[in-house]
Amino acid sequence: MKLAYQGYDSNGKAVRDTIDAPSAAEATVALRGRGLFVTSIDPAAKDQASAGKSGGGFGSRSGAGIKGLTLFTRQLQVMLTTGTPIVQALSALQRQTDNAVWRNTIASLSARVEEGVSLSEAMKDHPDRFDAIYCNLVNAGETSGKLPIMLERLSNLTRKQLHTRNTIAGALVYPSLLLVVAVGVLSLMLTIVLPRFGGLFETLDLPLPPTTQALMFLSGVLTSYWWVIILAGAGIDAGVYYWLRTDHGKQTLFTAMLRLPMLGKVTRSFATARIARLLGVLMDSHLPLLDVLDLIREGTANIHYSRLLDQAKEAVTRGEPISTPFSESDLIIPSVSEAIRSGEASGRVASSLLVMSDMLDEENEVLIKSLTGVLEPLILLAMGVLVGFMALSIFLPLFDLTAMTAGGPQ
Repeated sequence: MKLAYQGYDSNGKAVRDTIDAPSAAEATVALRGRGLFVTSIDPAAKDQASAGKSGGGFGSRSGAGIKGLTLFTRQLQVMLTTGTPIVQALSALQRQTDNAVWRNTIASLSARVEEGVSLSEAMKDHPDRFDAIYCNLVNAGETSGKLPIMLERLSNLTRKQLHTRNTIAGALVYPSLLLVVAVGVLSLMLTIVLPRFGGLFETLDLPLPPTTQALMFLSGVLTSYWWVIILAGAGIDAGVYYWLRTDHGKQTLFTAMLRLPMLGKVTRSFATARIARLLGVLMDSHLPLLDVLDLIREGTANIHYSRLLDQAKEAVTRGEPISTPFSESDLIIPSVSEAIRSGEASGRVASSLLVMSDMLDEENEVLIKSLTGVLEPLILLAMGVLVGFMALSIFLPLFDLTAMTAGGPQ
């Protein structure tokens, strides 16, 4: 039974997590054995208990979470490779870790392993840190006696994921900054510059062009009803946020991501690279293919790719090759389908997929840089056009006034 608990560790820091135990009493005893003082323990909600299993995966972790996981995996792999016993390695990592959350997680792992529980079972108590894929690979390493090798594979997986996130975030920094500057400049012109010219236009009693009238109206709305705009924006954001959490909202979002001209290509490329890498690593770890497909599906947020993995599982169950559903779908890049088909013929599917995923990651990095390279001048161009349009609308009445004055009686 999955139980959610709250309490404090030996240092007085608040701890909130979940644990598997037959009953709340046995869970409390186990937690006290780890040095935790439990203040409350209740059955975990279904969606909370399954969050780490079905919603996690290497593709949906936050940037901070994947960074901590990468560091933990790499350090543990190095220590175990040098022959350090696992309990001593975990204790050393606990002392070295600066992050309080990870320090508590490692302390819990160390306590559980000292009790005789396997590392993979101990990790299942922390689904928010170690998802089903991670735990199964660790279990495979423990079963085969090759835990350091499996941790090295996990380290490569998490580092690739972290590198992809950093590449996307780094590529979007400058366009995002340009957008912020553009919105700031336009807001200042509409709320500060235009109202001052509005007073001048009223004093001179000038006939205003339609574009100037429209801008003056927009400026008046922004300055007089800014609070309504803020509340409406917050309401729309909240509505969109909760709508995207529904099945219909998710399907609409993922469908749009796949159908939009440029975004669709990027989405397919990144999703294909991720599935290819996970398939390669999990199959290379000698996990059953049906279990591999289940694990990848649980960690896939995109509904369309989840359905594709379900179709692949059904095909494998019927005795068909996994390349059949992949080659029939436009969700998977054809080169990957061909690599799977070639790997099935040669008996080297895992290695073929790993090579293809490396190549796709390199292509995706170039693709992101190319798209942001196009996006930056477009933002600058749009900002220049808008600012120029506003400046022209402001000064047109003044030009008319100058012309009228110059053409008047001498």
